[in-house]
Order: sequence, then structure tokens, then C-alpha cells
Amino acid sequence: MSRQAILLVNLGSPDSPSPADVKPYLDQFLMDPYVIDVPAPLRALIVKGFILNTRPANSAAAYAKIWTAEGSPLVAISRHTRAALEARTGVPVGLAMRYGQPSISHGLRELLARAGEIDQLVVVPLYPHYAMASTKTVEVAVEEALRGQQVRHRFVGPFFDDPGYLDALTARIRPALPADVQYLLFSYHGIPKRHLRKIDPTRGHCLRSQTCCATPSPAHATCYRHQIIATTEGVAQRLGLEGGAYGFAFQSRLGGGWLEPFTDRELVALPKRGLTRVAVVCPSFVADCLETLEEMEMRGREIFLAAGGESFAYLPCLNDDARWIDALAALCGQPPAVPA
Repeated sequence: MSRQAILLVNLGSPDSPSPADVKPYLDQFLMDPYVIDVPAPLRALIVKGFILNTRPANSAAAYAKIWTAEGSPLVAISRHTRAALEARTGVPVGLAMRYGQPSISHGLRELLARAGEIDQLVVVPLYPHYAMASTKTVEVAVEEALRGQQVRHRFVGPFFDDPGYLDALTARIRPALPADVQYLLFSYHGIPKRHLRKIDPTRGHCLRSQTCCATPSPAHATCYRHQIIATTEGVAQRLGLEGGAYGFAFQSRLGGGWLEPFTDRELVALPKRGLTRVAVVCPSFVADCLETLEEMEMRGREIFLAAGGESFAYLPCLNDDARWIDALAALCGQPPAVPA
């Protein structure tokens, strides 16, 4: 039998919720050319000349609200996921973060030393939907870390429409939905529209028409918007939701020209449409983090209730749910679990 090892890669987190630790984390993150995709001198001016002068303190205060005894929720949950997947598969599983610690190079060294001789390394960017600022930058960083090493490897691609992922997400949502909920909002991390156009392999499909995401095209393999719509519809169908009972929006924007509609504006608009009992789920994140726990569960709730909403339910991410671990194992090519 071939011997496999698995490396899970998530976004990352600062070492602590202090401005001194948040600043180098943001520096590494925002200086990534796949995140802010402008020429290096301009990127340095934007990040080092402006953002890093004010944002570390604000971000540190936000991180402090969600920090746990185990540290960053995203890192802690990712550790639990790694351990659960290794226990489920019996395969060595490592963990790395694109930014912060453990770094990709550190995670690879630790995993390969522990795994010994392997036939294949499976790398899983923990992002259901493809984007250059998430999936692509992980692929580039892993290839760089493996340069010069004879390690046969493959990447698990976007799993936005994988039945196991959709089933796990649906099963996670269904029991958490309040009985009287009127509307389920799927909130996804935002990206600039130019990112879609930049990685469109056809160079002429994405955002060129109102129906581009519904029109079959090779561009859909890397189209974030098409993929989040597919996830939204896949889960809505499984939940039996009718058209007016759900929708999607984009959060966490930085600057102009980002995908719309915006989540914060939707939360203000919903009560005006008579939808005062809302639930929100964030499927672009497989682990709860700053964007889900602080931006959505805390600030999103405040925005909605201040706009006239009556009840707001935040639905947790997949985290280390057993059904997600089974789906993740299948994505890595592992056989189904043997019934007890």
C-alpha cells in the first residue's frame, strides 16, 4: 500500500492579541502580492506607510475579544481538526499557517520528519472556494517550501460543491437554525472584483455579464463568485429553503471595487424588508476565527439589532465536527470510516 501524509494549511493568526504581535502578522499577510496585488513599491507604501500605522491597535482589540485559553480560535480549532483527521485516517497529518505560526516550512519539516518515507504528500488549503488571496498563495508558498526536495505531492482543489462538504455543512446548520427564523444569510469573505478577472483563464468571462456565474465556462474552476453561489444553492436545496428565505453577501472588504452585496449593508436592509429574525452562516471559513466570531457574531449582531432586527443567530463553522472530518478524509482520498 502507498504511504501518504497530509498537510492542512489555514490562514493563520498573530501570536497574541497585542499590537506588537498583530503588526508583524498583518505585515506578512498584507505584503503578500496575491493579497494586495499591486506593484511592490505601491504595496509597501499602502501597507507600511498607512495600514500598519493604525490597524494593528484596532485589530488587536478585536482579537482580544475572542482570544481563548488555547490562544487564537482559528489556530486552536485547526489543531483539533488535525488531530481528529489523523485519528480518523491513521495517516500522519500536519498543520501549517500561510501567515504566522506554524509556518508552511515548519509544518512541512515537522510532518515529513514524523511521517518518514512516503509516496505522496496531500496538501489541503482549507478554503472551500478558490481565490488568489487564499488558495493560490498557499499553492505558491508550498511549492516554494518544497523546492529542491523530491516529494511527490498534490493539492486538494476547491471543494465548494463536494457532496460530503455540503452534507456536513447542512447537518451543522440544520439543528442550529431557530424555529422561527425568517431568513438565512450566507456571508462569505469578500475579494476585489479585479481578482476574478485577473485569474479568469478565458480572460473574458468573469463579471462580463449579469449571468456569467450561471453560464458554463472553464472560468468557473477559479471563479470565487460562481463557487460561493454553488455552495449557497447546494445547502439551501438540502435545507429545503425557498427563494425568498435565503441569500448571500460578502464581508471583510478592504477598499473599493469588491464583490457585492456587502454583508453589513444587508444586515441593515433586511429589517426594512420585514425580515427581523435572521440567522447567519459563514461557509468560506471552515474554522471559527476573527471574521466569524468578532466581525459577524458580535459586530454583525449589533448592526442588525440596531437596524430594527429582533433576533440574530450566528451559526458556527464546521470546526472539528465529525461529519466534516469524514468529508475531509474523503477529499484526501482516504476510504470511508468503518462502522462501529
